[in-house]
Amino acid sequence: MSHATPTGPAAPAGPRSLTLSRPLWTESGELLPEVHIGYETWGRLAPDRANAVLVLHALTGDSHVAGPAGPGFPTPGWWDGLIGPGRTLDTDRYFVVAPNALGGCRGTTGPASPGPGGRAWGSRFPRLTVRDQVAAEVATAELLGIERWAAVVGGSMGGMRAVEWAVTHPDRVGALFLIATTAAASAEQIAWCSTQVHAIRADPGWAGGDYHDRPAESGPWRGLGLARRIAHVTYRSETELATRFGRTRQPDEDPPGRYAVESYLDHHAAKLTARFDAGSYVSLTEAMNSHDVGRDRGGVAAALARVTAPTVVAAVDSDRLYPPSQQRTLAEGIPGAGPLRVVESPHGHDGFLIELDQVAPLLAELLARTAPPDRQATPEQSRFPGRTRNTELDPSVGRR
Repeated sequence: MSHATPTGPAAPAGPRSLTLSRPLWTESGELLPEVHIGYETWGRLAPDRANAVLVLHALTGDSHVAGPAGPGFPTPGWWDGLIGPGRTLDTDRYFVVAPNALGGCRGTTGPASPGPGGRAWGSRFPRLTVRDQVAAEVATAELLGIERWAAVVGGSMGGMRAVEWAVTHPDRVGALFLIATTAAASAEQIAWCSTQVHAIRADPGWAGGDYHDRPAESGPWRGLGLARRIAHVTYRSETELATRFGRTRQPDEDPPGRYAVESYLDHHAAKLTARFDAGSYVSLTEAMNSHDVGRDRGGVAAALARVTAPTVVAAVDSDRLYPPSQQRTLAEGIPGAGPLRVVESPHGHDGFLIELDQVAPLLAELLARTAPPDRQATPEQSRFPGRTRNTELDPSVGRR
């Protein structure tokens, strides 16, 4: 097997792309004849290929985990404080890989990508599952020459893929870090997600999913903006919204118009529609709804029992979208997980993106416990350097 192994200095390599060496059959029985994967890497792959860490993004995140905004990436890295020399994912020791999920819109094949015949896939794009996304990531690892990850790390939708990796391929996951995620999408989560999908499909600009070859301004951006508004309410806590906004109105609008919280949601809707594809939002959201590690495996408990990797599972105490009870199921069901860890935050689900001063030590503990003897983390490498919070991700932003 030929390897597309990244080489060069131990520095951010920038966006890359590879093409899977074989077509991908989805669980729905449909074929993706050619799959491109957008990804980024940091650090250098060791000669024994034992230092690779897979970092998996959430719903509207992408491969840009660390670094400033730049070409192809309109926002800074969503976990920027965790990756770099001397940081928790120390790029002098680890080779960090972050792929864009199958179905996405940042270099990976999705509904906006050219399909058979050259026009955008659109409505023809296969319905995906989390297992399909992991199958694409397995094929990516093979092309990179990585047979086993030193660790697989993910939160929210990224955590869904991470736990699916550990259940499907336990021999390929050396350690597992899960935060603000679940073993199976709940009825409430499916309800919230389905409502967002309906909002997009109800937009006349959706055109049955075949809007990509039409003028850009005619796309389903109102529907996507509404979906984002719905989602963002679930990402934050009621206490935070009450404290930050209450019943105040925007001071600069005459006559007084929107409530401040409405302006906040409008802001996030505008930001997402400027950088994300509605078809990808639908595809990824429906993949999240498919998530159930226990499907065809005898149930969740039987599936989690297959995980062999040392594991840390963390919850955000104010998370109302992925409540701590779901992470408790993971921690109690995975043999090597130990007790559930709790991140204290007023920010709800977005706490996993914001509270890096609490997230980093948990990840560092796992890496120190599982690293090969010649790569054990020093106290300096295990601590979270610099900022006490990811200030480049304002608490009002969050990219999941």
